[in-house]
Amino acid sequence: MEIYQIISVIIFLTAVFAYVNERWIKLPGTIGIMILAMFSSLLIVLVGNLIPTFSTEAHKLVANINFEQVLMKIMLGFLLFAGALHIDANKLKNEIWPVIILSTIGTFISTFLVSIMAYYLFQVFQFAIPYIYCLLFGALISPTDPIAVMGILKRVGIPKSLELKIAGESLFNDGVGVVIFLTILEIATNGMDKFSISSTALLFVKEAGGGIVFGGAIGYLAYFLIKAIDNYSVEVLITLTVVMCGYALADHFHLSGPLAIIIAGIIIGTKGKREGFSEITRDHLLKFWDMLDEIFNAILFLLMGLEMLVIKIDPTIMLIGFIMIFVVLFARYICVLLPIVVLRFWIKFEKNAIAMLTWGGLRGGLSVAMALSLPEAMHRNEFVLITYLIVIFSVVVQGLTIGKLAKKSN
Repeated sequence: MEIYQIISVIIFLTAVFAYVNERWIKLPGTIGIMILAMFSSLLIVLVGNLIPTFSTEAHKLVANINFEQVLMKIMLGFLLFAGALHIDANKLKNEIWPVIILSTIGTFISTFLVSIMAYYLFQVFQFAIPYIYCLLFGALISPTDPIAVMGILKRVGIPKSLELKIAGESLFNDGVGVVIFLTILEIATNGMDKFSISSTALLFVKEAGGGIVFGGAIGYLAYFLIKAIDNYSVEVLITLTVVMCGYALADHFHLSGPLAIIIAGIIIGTKGKREGFSEITRDHLLKFWDMLDEIFNAILFLLMGLEMLVIKIDPTIMLIGFIMIFVVLFARYICVLLPIVVLRFWIKFEKNAIAMLTWGGLRGGLSVAMALSLPEAMHRNEFVLITYLIVIFSVVVQGLTIGKLAKKSN
């Protein structure tokens, strides 16, 4: 199929599933679309037993979609910018230390805890997977996905300070997690004999720190350009340029594109809304990005549901995946608990902070995309299936129950 035809089919299915969910099922939009897509995938498999041609064509359609490229190179920048626009930097300052510690140290703790437990769990089931690949899995599954998290938070009534902690952490540990994953992937690709702590640390600082500095530069540049005019269509074009060209340039210079776009979005959202936007511009700009966010979220969760058609199923790996759900939740609990216990000596936390941060740490398409980017030799098929199971549990079970947990906590 031509690329235009593939996009048309994706948009059509997204619209149909969104309508069915809104009209009859009434689940949160992204979750409803993903569940419908998953059931459709299962139905296609069942119908394929009677009409093999139908199943083959559907499989070809999904196989032609490079999920990792679509998310990491196209959609991620837009989704992160749309979320970052709603983060007020002045309010974020009050939560900056919990956000920084949880998104950095917390992500490192989770990466190592998950990798160690995964390594020994694979051995129990007679899978000899080298530890460096388990470390890769720990890195890709540890970041909480801002795309999934922020979509759910819009519908959950929790204190604004706690909402800001969860949203801020999920945005920043997304960028940090991608840098950790790419750093470990480079070590795994080049071999441990070429590994050195200094060069690895330098690579990490360059990607993360460089991404933050670059994001600040393009964010302030866009703010000054927007401040000088009062035409919302031109200002929307400027923000689109920031996302598309900023992400592409960051990628070209081997800087963290996600972190750059997050920083740029926070700067434009905070300073632009307060000082640079007229009332009409603010209304049009935020509505444009909110609409884009909703559409891309719907498409993303549709693709996640359809990916079932091309994931290779292995009963033993599925069993390991179900166990890993609880392993990842335990690691998340520890990486939230330890920083908060220490930070409570200086910072006041909400009484339900640990429970909400643990259960609200949803995994999403970003983890699936990173798993799909692994080479076959690095046990890609095993890690993709396990990641997919964890993401389904995270989005469906945690996503549908976090509201009840919030009400109970309140």
